[in-house]
This record gives sequence, C-alpha cells and structure tokens, in this order.
Amino acid sequence: MEGSINPKTGIVILAAGSSSRLGKPKQLLAYKNTTLLKNTIDEAALVPDVQIVVVTGSNHELVKEEIRTDKIKISFNPDWEVGMSSSIVKGLKDLLTEFPETEKCIFAVCDQPYVSAAVFENLIKQYHTIKKGIAASAYANTLGTPVLFDKKYFDELLALKGQEGAKKIINKFLDDTVAVVFEKGNIDIDTAEDYDNLISSY
Repeated sequence: MEGSINPKTGIVILAAGSSSRLGKPKQLLAYKNTTLLKNTIDEAALVPDVQIVVVTGSNHELVKEEIRTDKIKISFNPDWEVGMSSSIVKGLKDLLTEFPETEKCIFAVCDQPYVSAAVFENLIKQYHTIKKGIAASAYANTLGTPVLFDKKYFDELLALKGQEGAKKIINKFLDDTVAVVFEKGNIDIDTAEDYDNLISSY
C-alpha cells in the first residue's frame, strides 16, 4: 500500500450539472445530516490513500462553499454545459497535473445516495483481484458509476466529447471490465419525486 503522501488512486466526483429537472442544485439537497454531495465526499474520504477531486460547474460558488477543506481539490469546469464528457476530462486533467503518478481513477456522481466507502473499496479490491482494466458498478442490468479505470484508459477518457460519458468506454472494452455489485446503485436523484421517495425511505 502506498503512503497517503503519494496516493496512486484518484476519485473524481462529478458535481457540475445544473439539476434542470429538479429546479435546484441537487448537490446541496439535505441528506443524512449533510448534503448529497458532502455525503459522497465523506464516503470517498474514508477510503485509504486516495486523492479526491470534485468537479464543479453550475452553481460553482454555492458548491464550493459546501466543500471548504484543504484535502480536496476543486476543479471548476467552465464548459459544464457541453455535457458529462467535459467534466470527466477536466477532473482527470487536474488530477494528473497534481498527481502525475496516478495509476487508477474512480469516477463518481453526487446523486447516488447509497454510495459508500465500501462501494469504492470493492471496486479497488476487484480491480486488483481480477486484474481487469475497468471495474464498474453493476445494478439494474447495467454497468455504471462509480467506475474505476486503469491508467491505460486515461487517453480514451480524455478524448470523450459532448454527452459521452464513462459508459462509452465500459461498453467498448467490456472484455476488460469486471462487474462489481452495487446494491441500490440504480437509485439516483433527478426529480423532486426521486428526492421525496429517498427522504420518506429514511
């Protein structure tokens, strides 16, 4: 295990969207005595020896206020309206600029309320155990976020355009992908109804 002074694993949390279907920033919705975004950050921070980057865009100033910690790098994506790809590219570029020795990177979103440190750690464990270049969360008959990529896929990630996301690369390299079960990974918050259902389930 590498010491935390020189972490080889990055976790990039994508939090740049405008939450247009919700009508207010989903990143800042109250959840578990904190917010959806802070919950994701807190769980990522429990994973040993990682460097965390949070990509902001819409509502940057509000979201930045929510984070306020020296341990996390904030990466502002001025092109967030272009689509998910621009946030993946910006977050990965900033991670590699600061930590060029990074060997693998997990991409996560801020609206999966059931994400946990165990989910991140399972991806890392399966990546090392199965020796595949991609470890993707499996739920609802699909593969998605959080998803871990070995550095051999960094160029593919940096070449993403427009609305393309990590799923494009997962699908392209399925034979080099291990599926890691993430229970309740299919639950994300896109609408007020999604949020109401989440809160009532607590």
